[in-house]
Amino acid sequence: MSLCCRCLEILIAILLPPLGVCLRHGCCTLEFFICLLLTILGYLPGIIYAVYVIVSVDPDQYRKEYYQTLYP
Repeated sequence: MSLCCRCLEILIAILLPPLGVCLRHGCCTLEFFICLLLTILGYLPGIIYAVYVIVSVDPDQYRKEYYQTLYP
C-alpha cells in the first residue's frame, strides 16, 4: 500500500477512529468493534487504538487463515 493511502487512513482515524479502521480492515472485523467501543468510552483511546491498528496490524495475515480450505 502506498504511503499516501496510509497517511490518509491515519488522518481519517484521527478524525473518526472507527471509520479509519473500517477502511483498512472492513466493517465486520474485531478490530472495528474494539475501536468503536473504545471511541464510545473515550475519544482519545479510540484514536490511539485506530492508529495502532492501521500502522501495525496486517489485515492480509488474518484473511489468509480465514480463507484457507479445511482439507488439503
